[in-house]
Amino acid sequence: MLQERASEKYTRWLLLLVACSSLLTLGGIVLFLFMEGLPIFNSISITDFLLGSLWYPTDEPPLFGIFPLITASLAVTVLASALAVPLGVMTALYLAEIAPSAVRRVVKPFIELLAALPSVVIGFVGMVLIAPLMQDWLVAASGLNILNAALMLAFMSVPTICSVAEDALRAVPHSLREASLALGATRWETLAQVVVPAALSGIGTAIMLGMSRAIGETMVVLMVAGGAAISPTSLLDPVRPMPASIAAEMAEAPFRDVHYHALFATGIVLFLLTLTFNVIAQRIAEKHQTSSSAC
Repeated sequence: MLQERASEKYTRWLLLLVACSSLLTLGGIVLFLFMEGLPIFNSISITDFLLGSLWYPTDEPPLFGIFPLITASLAVTVLASALAVPLGVMTALYLAEIAPSAVRRVVKPFIELLAALPSVVIGFVGMVLIAPLMQDWLVAASGLNILNAALMLAFMSVPTICSVAEDALRAVPHSLREASLALGATRWETLAQVVVPAALSGIGTAIMLGMSRAIGETMVVLMVAGGAAISPTSLLDPVRPMPASIAAEMAEAPFRDVHYHALFATGIVLFLLTLTFNVIAQRIAEKHQTSSSAC
């Protein structure tokens, strides 16, 4: 008995150590990001950095306005989420509540396999297949634009959203479904008014993960967004989101130069945007979870 208690105690401390190491790693990354990014504001004001419309690091003096990069990231993320969230959640609903077990056994592994596709492969699909089609069908000046990037990011996000949301839906106790049906509700009413609200916290997590992947993805937007550091005015404009700008220029920026610090400061803005999305999604999920529990 004493050995079992000692073993439980050691296991508890081991798990605490692992959890703390994860937090320390995240804290170290954030600290390094801020240490390397904040020195840029000795050369340029925060307002000019965030609201400036020109990004020309090689000019003399260099111009570091990331407003076009921010708008590009937001535009691509919002459009990709508008495409991926409904498709991913509806696919999860079908697999969890409607699809026969034989269909689920075939479709679910393929969806999870899509989530494992390398982003560079999806970028090649956008460059080689989607871009020429857009130029032909939409008469776009370039097939590398916001719409192409959003489609590819949605394709990447759907498997993540679907997989996590389907697990959340299947975790809803069958007793809730049976109670709803016993009270006279139809299958669709049970799905819409009982199952989905009960799983809303997990669905919110799935959406949060999908949006975070969309806003933080680098390779796809670097390959298919067009690479133009301008504020977009239409879905067919080429753009340069923040991750693409960091990835494209970091190797060329001299170490500890003003350009180097500007790229790290761009990473700070990207981190804060991702954190904001996560916090908002978590608050919404908790609010709906509390409301459904009260009902």
